[in-house]
Amino acid sequence: MAARIEAHGLSIDPAMYELVQNEILPGTGVTADQFWSGLKDITRDLAPKNKALLEKRDHFQRQLDAWHQSNPGPVDTNAYRAFLETTGYLVPDGDRFKVRTGNVDSEVAEIAAPQLVVPLDNARYALNAANARWHSLYDALYGSDIVLEVEGCKKTAKYNPVRGVQVIRYVREFLDQVVPLATGSHAYAVKYKVKSGKLVVVMGDGSETGLGWRECFAGFCGDPDSPTNILFKHNDLHIDICIGEGYFIGRGDLAGIYDVIVESALTTIMDCEDSVAAVDADDKARVYRNWAGLMRGDLTATFRKHGKMLDRKLEPDREYTGPDDRPFQLPGRSLMFVRNVGTHMYTDTVTCNGEDIPESFLDAMVTALAAKHDLDANGPFRNSRTGSIYVVKPKMHGPEEVAAAVELFGRVEESLNLERKTIKIGIMDEERRTTVNLKECIRMAQDRVVFINTGFLDRTGDEIHSCMEAGAVIPKNDIKHAPWLLAYEDWNVDIGLETGLPGHGQIGKGMWAAPDNMRAMMEQKIAHPRAGASTAWVPSPTAAALHVMHYHQVNVATRQLALSDSGRTNLDSILMIPVLGERAVNHSTVVKELENNAQSILGYVVRWIDSGIGCSKVPDISDVALMEDRATLRISSQHIANWLHHGLTTKNQVRKVFEKMAGVVDRQNSRDPDYRNMSDDFGNSIAFQASLDLVFQGRNIPNGYTEPVLHARRREFKAKRS
Repeated sequence: MAARIEAHGLSIDPAMYELVQNEILPGTGVTADQFWSGLKDITRDLAPKNKALLEKRDHFQRQLDAWHQSNPGPVDTNAYRAFLETTGYLVPDGDRFKVRTGNVDSEVAEIAAPQLVVPLDNARYALNAANARWHSLYDALYGSDIVLEVEGCKKTAKYNPVRGVQVIRYVREFLDQVVPLATGSHAYAVKYKVKSGKLVVVMGDGSETGLGWRECFAGFCGDPDSPTNILFKHNDLHIDICIGEGYFIGRGDLAGIYDVIVESALTTIMDCEDSVAAVDADDKARVYRNWAGLMRGDLTATFRKHGKMLDRKLEPDREYTGPDDRPFQLPGRSLMFVRNVGTHMYTDTVTCNGEDIPESFLDAMVTALAAKHDLDANGPFRNSRTGSIYVVKPKMHGPEEVAAAVELFGRVEESLNLERKTIKIGIMDEERRTTVNLKECIRMAQDRVVFINTGFLDRTGDEIHSCMEAGAVIPKNDIKHAPWLLAYEDWNVDIGLETGLPGHGQIGKGMWAAPDNMRAMMEQKIAHPRAGASTAWVPSPTAAALHVMHYHQVNVATRQLALSDSGRTNLDSILMIPVLGERAVNHSTVVKELENNAQSILGYVVRWIDSGIGCSKVPDISDVALMEDRATLRISSQHIANWLHHGLTTKNQVRKVFEKMAGVVDRQNSRDPDYRNMSDDFGNSIAFQASLDLVFQGRNIPNGYTEPVLHARRREFKAKRS
């Protein structure tokens, strides 16, 4: 191994030092001495506070455990709430206030639309997501299960015109919904043209009409009398119909329309956290290198698909002519956030006085440094047009930790010569102590907050761990409909509206985890904008293009206005602990729950440990592909740990179930030539042993987080392989 670099009292892995020195610093106006001394000063001043915050988490957990042990049986809500208030777990509700974050891009502050989350360690995926602001609605529908594969309508390698007709019909009905004509239907239009700044639509009988809502006509491309593109705008979202009889689909279309492009994933979270497997300096360098390339606008990826080598890069802005005959541009890429790691993560990539530093400090410094390329317009594109850096902070526990993040960002700005409040914060409402104190968490960041978001999986994992001693929890599927979870989802929107987040930031909902089940997504996920959420997570550009139709069908701003007078959800409902109580669970239910959880854990962990894949489509026990990251792992491992602790199962039974499910996972991965079977040698399968560790150590791992086990075992695997 190359010798570590010693600078300003820090010991730095050479892979990280060279990345910062040679690839990220040039062009930022920041010197190497300035950067590393800034990180040293931040570590010296804030690392003790970071440690104290983690100790406070453990202190609260010990208090919760002791209270439940002393108060077995059904929870007395009044006594429980009094206990939480007395200990400081539940802080007093302060005076009313309003968020006042400034310099926020419209994609975040004003426009409701889907949001992608993508692992930043994969350049190809990151570019796909960045380019997913515009996506073909034709392609999304043609390739999904929304159009049923009935006789003659199958998806085929070669374009199936019968299926295509169903796609075109679906899209025309959508256009009639959101940009209707004054008379007639888009289905019977034979020509679109622009005359005197207005859209004129020629119908099949030769008559002419216009838009029912004329303000929805936003622009065009080409000759006004025979345009190549017509641009609509509805609910602040654009729809581009592409016209050209030379195209295969256009030749069979009455109006020559060969595609309809929808503005869909307006924002994307480039993830350094739950969806990546970054355990050492080489891994972190890959993550940071991709972020820097996105911020400079020069990131590229070359890959093989269907036997062909393809190159991918960032899409340029889109050019149109407005109704006033003036040219204008629209952003060609999704506006990018970056999600840093949580407060509890430490890294030996940089050490100070022989000790690992908080990884969140390194993330904050390097990702902000890379974003200076965007702020200084060093590349061909702009991410933020208002001069902001958007950082999502995960797994914060309560107002003090939000305040600590704000202090960290202020120190980073000082070190990198950034204007105060350049770095904006997204607050993940995924830990119990943040949920119940959400208003006060937002108060701590009222000048920086641009995002609050619910997350069912991590939030449930923390719920189970926080209330471990309260009793055995209900089956995992039942939790999805538990009163506390429904109240939590409503509470997040209520507090966001109460604190004036609309106009300054997003109120978000969680991920749709089944990327191949778009029909169900279209039936269910419309509930998110109806609930008043201005964004919701989707797993792919295809899902974004489909989900965006919901934001045309629901005007979120109007919905938020209607909800703003409805008051808050009852906090006591959120404090209803999801335990079985007197409810009996039979043997078959226990076995089924164990098998589902074990298969999920093994299917994810084997890719994490053996392949370094932090997010992917993982087949469930029924071979249905689900998009999984560490949040999925947290809830599954905590659920088994809880049932083991309360005697619903035994250590021996758990081990036998894991051995059985390892065979299932091995079969599911049998077509992967690089896959290593776990069931061939359980004792020497690091992935199998890691899966057991997550369960058997789950009760004692702080907050039930999976990173301590995963990181140690992945490093063990890498060392053994090398």
